[in-house]
Amino acid sequence: MCGIAGIVSIDARPVSPEAIKVMCDVMRHRGPDDAGYVFFRLGESRSGEGGHWCQFSDPLFGKIDEHLPVLGGSYWQNEVSKSEFAVALGHRRLSIIDLTHYGHQPMASSDRRYWVTFNGEIYNFPELRDQLRAQGHVFRTRSDTEVILHLWEQYGDESLLKLDGMFAFAIYDRVKNTLTIARDRFGVKPLYYAFSNGIFVFASEIKAILAAGLLAPELDPGCVVEYFTFQNIYCDRTLFKSIRLLQPGQCLTVIPGSGDGPAEPVRYHRGFPPIDPSLHNAEAVAAGVADSFAHAVQRQLISDVEVGAYLSGGMDSGSIVAIAGRSIPRLVTFTGGFDLTNVNGIEQGFDERALAEQLSYLLQTEHYAVVLHAGDMPAAMEKIAWHMDDPRVGMCHQNWYVAKLAGKFVKVCLAGAGGDELFGGYPWRYRHVLDASSIGEFDQACFRYWHRLLPPEELPLLFSRDLRGYSSQPWESYQTVMQEAPHWDAGLSPTDNILQRALFFEFRTFMHGFLVTEDRMSMAQSLETRVPFLDNSLADLAWSIPPSLKVRADALLANETNRHIESADGKFVLRKAMEAFLPREYTQQRKQGFSPPDENWYRGPSLDYIKTVLLDKRSMERLWFDPGFVRMKLEEHFTGKRNHRLLIWSLLSFEWLQRHFIDNRSAVGQ
Repeated sequence: MCGIAGIVSIDARPVSPEAIKVMCDVMRHRGPDDAGYVFFRLGESRSGEGGHWCQFSDPLFGKIDEHLPVLGGSYWQNEVSKSEFAVALGHRRLSIIDLTHYGHQPMASSDRRYWVTFNGEIYNFPELRDQLRAQGHVFRTRSDTEVILHLWEQYGDESLLKLDGMFAFAIYDRVKNTLTIARDRFGVKPLYYAFSNGIFVFASEIKAILAAGLLAPELDPGCVVEYFTFQNIYCDRTLFKSIRLLQPGQCLTVIPGSGDGPAEPVRYHRGFPPIDPSLHNAEAVAAGVADSFAHAVQRQLISDVEVGAYLSGGMDSGSIVAIAGRSIPRLVTFTGGFDLTNVNGIEQGFDERALAEQLSYLLQTEHYAVVLHAGDMPAAMEKIAWHMDDPRVGMCHQNWYVAKLAGKFVKVCLAGAGGDELFGGYPWRYRHVLDASSIGEFDQACFRYWHRLLPPEELPLLFSRDLRGYSSQPWESYQTVMQEAPHWDAGLSPTDNILQRALFFEFRTFMHGFLVTEDRMSMAQSLETRVPFLDNSLADLAWSIPPSLKVRADALLANETNRHIESADGKFVLRKAMEAFLPREYTQQRKQGFSPPDENWYRGPSLDYIKTVLLDKRSMERLWFDPGFVRMKLEEHFTGKRNHRLLIWSLLSFEWLQRHFIDNRSAVGQ
């Protein structure tokens, strides 16, 4: 797990050699173990194969590989004085596999034709390496990075379909003079890019692009409206004008010095297979899921550093720990809990520490817990907002603190994300569309439901008059997502068609937003989070299973009021599968999300902080919102009339984002 960055000159202007180091330094938290840079000139060649290149290590890590010249040294000064570079690649490394200097990046193929800067893990790299060796390829490292280079030599961009893992990388072909960036099929690892004034720039985080100084930080009004509609952004744009997020399963190619901007991204992976009607026997399907799941967890244990796991007390994380514990005795596990003093109502049940401790005892793990208190959000919010330069779904200070705990013990942590989205773990979210008699009715109901902060009738009142002209963007983004939704299958029941469409939407939007958030919160602590449920084979199997084996639609339809829907009405086949690893009392228990009791905290201990930030003169004078409406919504929450915790969190995140990256531009690289 690492941070990657690059600058490419599309026109004749040279790139700044200093800028790539600045970009990487901003992401030092993503890679505290090593840093490297490589620069390319056009129009010259060594042995007739591509332009001149020069490679450097970072002064902080010069002793890791003493054969590499250091950025800023005499050789560097000489090269900079006589060269105008068209391409610069940078890398910050969190060493996980092959901890030696041979894993240094950017890494080149043996003939120096291909260069890659890579973030992520390729879990099937041992099998791919064996296949490539049989084809005559010779390896000099034990890293998965080198496997990507050899795959590209053999298959070009077709190699993307052979990778099972989480990744974002850029690969430069010196002979063809093409640079390709790519992102894994589910979007576990982020990759942002921008094209401005003849320069193409990319990085693992938005703040690195801003730090390059190639474009002025400016907010995108349409995306502001979209974020405050969904608490998410469904399109490929971000809150910052000109900065885009490469979508899951996409790649993009640019040609340095061509004068042509980047081509439109290409989707190399189309998503999921269709439903397989032959998968109708629940017992047989559950056995297949259990086998595939166990294989996925086992595969993701590959590491040259210690691996730990989150353990919430729920079925998904518990099953991961049960399997991982077979290979790692006394596996280190982590959970987060909440101080529920003065908390009332439904939030009294939000602390899962007792369940996690029971599972830890059962599975014999070395268990650690962190307890969040009411003042912990205000204490960390400024830092969280700097790291979370692309705010997405839900609150995330709880993820920040539990990742901080895990990062004190391990570099790699297994997490249970994806199980709910693949196997129907949120039945109350599906009830609202089950009455739809057409795709049009489905889309209207789904679009309305996913207004997470305010209902459609109220939302326009939040925005200033200037923003109301962008009110159509959320619906347009929704429609763009649904263009790739599964087609209506006449061979399936209407209920299965509707549920499959709902699951697709949730996975492509909510799951993706959560992955972006989880990446930021874990990498802020130099921690790699792995998600076994998003193993290629397991995910494909899950998507092939008829929704009727995942969700008890009959029970949902009988609940006309959409109240008190039991979480046990979802993940039916997964619950059955996990009985192979956990006692039934854990597989059948109610779902409890990892959410702090912020409804109570925002009315009590955090109230003064919220007022100080959101009712501050600077906040109130911004041009995005109606100040009177914001005051009214805050008052509704403070007096207990309504629960606006998600809206308050989003307002806080957005305000701090502006203070960090718009108001105080010098603090971008803090």
